[in-house]
Amino acid sequence: MIPRYSRPDMVQIWSPETKFRIWYEIEAHACDAMADMGTIPKENAEAVWKANEVKFDVARIDEIEAVTKHDVIAFLTHLAEHIGSEEARFVHQGMTSSDVLDTCFNVQLVRAADILIADVDALLIALKRRAFEHKDTVRIGRSHGIHAEPTTLGLTFARFYAEMDRNRQRLMAARSEIATGAISGAVGTFANIDPRVEEHVCAQLGLTPEPISTQVIPRDRHAAFFSALGVAASSLENIATEIRHMQRTEVLEAEEFFSKGQKGSSAMPHKRNPVLTENLTGLARLVRMAVVPALENVALWHERDISHSSVERNIGPDATITLDFALARMTQVIEKLEVYPENMLKNLHKFKGLVMSQRVLLALTQSGLSREDSYRLVQRNAMKVWEQDKDFKTELLGDADVTAVLSAEEIEEKFDLGYHTKHVDTIFSRVFG
Repeated sequence: MIPRYSRPDMVQIWSPETKFRIWYEIEAHACDAMADMGTIPKENAEAVWKANEVKFDVARIDEIEAVTKHDVIAFLTHLAEHIGSEEARFVHQGMTSSDVLDTCFNVQLVRAADILIADVDALLIALKRRAFEHKDTVRIGRSHGIHAEPTTLGLTFARFYAEMDRNRQRLMAARSEIATGAISGAVGTFANIDPRVEEHVCAQLGLTPEPISTQVIPRDRHAAFFSALGVAASSLENIATEIRHMQRTEVLEAEEFFSKGQKGSSAMPHKRNPVLTENLTGLARLVRMAVVPALENVALWHERDISHSSVERNIGPDATITLDFALARMTQVIEKLEVYPENMLKNLHKFKGLVMSQRVLLALTQSGLSREDSYRLVQRNAMKVWEQDKDFKTELLGDADVTAVLSAEEIEEKFDLGYHTKHVDTIFSRVFG
């Protein structure tokens, strides 16, 4: 990803330096295990650790790869340059390149997942704080973009909190599923390497041994991982879309924080645009872009091919770096979101009581009218509000067919906002415990 949408901790996971360091640790731990079993001399295993303080020369490895056309061989050649060819004689004994590549990739994905989970935790804290802050801040709920019935802004934030909490659970599951390693040799049969080597390497790297690998770790694990990232990104877009709607000029129930000196438009000085949430909508598309290729990577030829390799070299860094940035940006948006309760009430009352139509409908049916007749009476008065800018309650009080069934006091009671918020505490207890 470009630096504009990157944060350093996540970028570092995917740097060549980090990758080669993990490769080195895999090889060194494998040598330790083989030395303990007597497969290779102990002094050779110890010699490998001489490179522990070495900063691997990425340019040199690239130079070797330009000749070998093989990245793992290039690395092993460079390692031998540091510890000596004789000492490096048993490095990679019985292993295949995928043992190093796949195990390293999963280590990187686990580390990336840890950052993403921490990002989600920060966003959850922000959403919870705003939810309780606005638990009783009444606003109009909308369906199809049209005024429906009253709700509260707190419930909106609580809904997003519950959704992101589910994403946290998915990321935790994805982390667990991807945290496997394989040191099983060509085609995964352990013919040339003892399974105990795999067990040791995985234990040292915080992984569990892959129960059965071929020459690669099964890619359904990676498909699940990137799918979890895609769902999390879609949830961010869900939140972003709501904020973008709320910031529309004719709505203006909330808006992104507009800092001192910020400019909204090169042409129109009055503009205050929802640029952060629009940006988040775009970033979500980039994360989701990784999902289909990850799914297509599941089907490989026989014990392996490398059709997945070029895909993962791109989507591993890009998807995790982008989602990390997006989660952090959304947390900032939520923390600083400017909220305008007075505009929420103005919007709620814009159509003069029309949003209470269902309460009147139910009251009429409970008073003995059929649902069809009740709906007809309510709708004919509601249409006067839509078409003639009338007041809904006034029209109901002037409708003899309605007042024949409901008293003025009963009609008046149907316009109580508190009726719509009476179960907010119950919902909050379900969400937050």
